[in-house]
Amino acid sequence: MAGHTNASMNAALKAKNDEFYTLLTDIEKEMRYYRKHFKGKIVLCNCDDPFESNFFKYFVLNFNRLGLKKLIATCYHTSPIVGQQLQYRYGKDGQMSFLFGDELDEKYSEKHPYKAVVTKVYDTSGDGGIDMLDVAELFKSGENELTELEGDGDFRSQECLHLLDESDIVVTNPPFSLFREYVAVMMEHKKHFIIIGNSNAITYKEVFPLIMQNRLWLGVTRSGTGSMWFRIMDDFPEKSGQKIENGIRYQTIGNSAWFTNLDVKKRHEELILVKRYSPENYPSYTNYDAIEASKVADIPCDYSGMMGVPITFLGKYNPDQFEILGLSSTMAKPIDECVEPDAEYIKGGPRFYVKEGHKKYKRCYDRIVIRNKHPEPPKEVK
Repeated sequence: MAGHTNASMNAALKAKNDEFYTLLTDIEKEMRYYRKHFKGKIVLCNCDDPFESNFFKYFVLNFNRLGLKKLIATCYHTSPIVGQQLQYRYGKDGQMSFLFGDELDEKYSEKHPYKAVVTKVYDTSGDGGIDMLDVAELFKSGENELTELEGDGDFRSQECLHLLDESDIVVTNPPFSLFREYVAVMMEHKKHFIIIGNSNAITYKEVFPLIMQNRLWLGVTRSGTGSMWFRIMDDFPEKSGQKIENGIRYQTIGNSAWFTNLDVKKRHEELILVKRYSPENYPSYTNYDAIEASKVADIPCDYSGMMGVPITFLGKYNPDQFEILGLSSTMAKPIDECVEPDAEYIKGGPRFYVKEGHKKYKRCYDRIVIRNKHPEPPKEVK
């Protein structure tokens, strides 16, 4: 799974075709953990077409339940999804008409970047519920604001940065190719955020220090150990891991993860450890003073020293229980300085190595170095 989905991701990055549209079900599953954070706040979705993004749809339809003060959404002028889902409506007589009015929809169909500002949501039709048609009516009546942006809608533009400064929480799926820059902007403007990226971003030199400093962590669901389905455009390369439902193409992307700096109770649940340390089961690295715990489930409960664990550990990371010390790619000593001149090993970038046999060494995948803050006392030897 990971092989072909990562290949799809890489192909998209090279072509800058990285518009992946998040499914509403995945948004709903993650957002339920942050409900207390949204009350009385201004939420910004700054990489989301106001009428096609499921992020916008989630927040506008849950506007009152979450107690939002305001919802703002902006999109790029090049968004390939503009006008494909919500441009038209069907009246009670079965006749199709433009959803937002002829003049507005004519401009909208030309892919102008828009800003949608929502301050009120209510049942305009009197049918007892709230849906996107009610939202559209509130824009048409002017009770909520829908205007063209002056620029291209890029989240880095001054126009969009002003909206960022106005907001309290940013929630979106930024372009994969701009993930580093996007996080940097969030940090520079000191914003709370909940965003989607590939879990490989954990190892980025711009991201990992933030994790070590407890300024960024993984979300609750899809925390780097599974795949997520995304809607893709018709011009996206054909790859394995795709499906078509009701004429819409979807791509599954492995190692997808939520990234956030909003704290939730779930993050502080203790990881239950059942294994105990023994030198036979936990080899030490040849080129760094730490032991290898190749699976999160294998982390020993009674070891007080440094341990190397897979990056999937971050999906279980409790800052009250563990301390993150670094990454193998920056902490590993050169392997050729730590082994015999005629030793056998696979060469590559800095990684930890474990001795497997006579002059043979195994190169490990990237490891996070951690320490248990509260290890159990070792069992007494009888």
